[in-house]
Order: sequence, then structure tokens, then C-alpha cells
Amino acid sequence: MKKVLFLAVAAMSLSLASCDSKKEDAAEAQGTAVKEAGEAKADAMEEKADSVRASADKAGEAIGDSADAKDPK
Repeated sequence: MKKVLFLAVAAMSLSLASCDSKKEDAAEAQGTAVKEAGEAKADAMEEKADSVRASADKAGEAIGDSADAKDPK
């Protein structure tokens, strides 16, 4: 009898522990919003870095081409 009662109490406590409260849901939503904002900012930074890298590559190639043009072969 004690085992059955213990199992019933354990099952009931697990079922209550799995319920979400409104406060917990709000905290999860806020955490998700912060995470998404951070990911959006990181994506924007990556795009800017790619743009700068492409611009630097283009400028480097132009300098190299200019030096090649001045080189008397």
C-alpha cells in the first residue's frame, strides 16, 4: 500500500511540475525575443563584415593591377 501511495504522490508531483505558469511563459517569451534580437544583430554584423571584406579585396586587386601595369617586363 505504501508503494502505491508513494508512486501516486510521485506521479502527481511530476504532473504538477510540468505545468507552466504565466510568469514562466512570459520569461520564456522575453528570452526568445532577446535571443532572436541577438541573432539578427549578429547576422547584420556578418553581412557588414562580408561587405567590408569584399571592398578590401576589390581595392587590393586594383592596387595589384596598378602595380602590374607599372612593372616593365
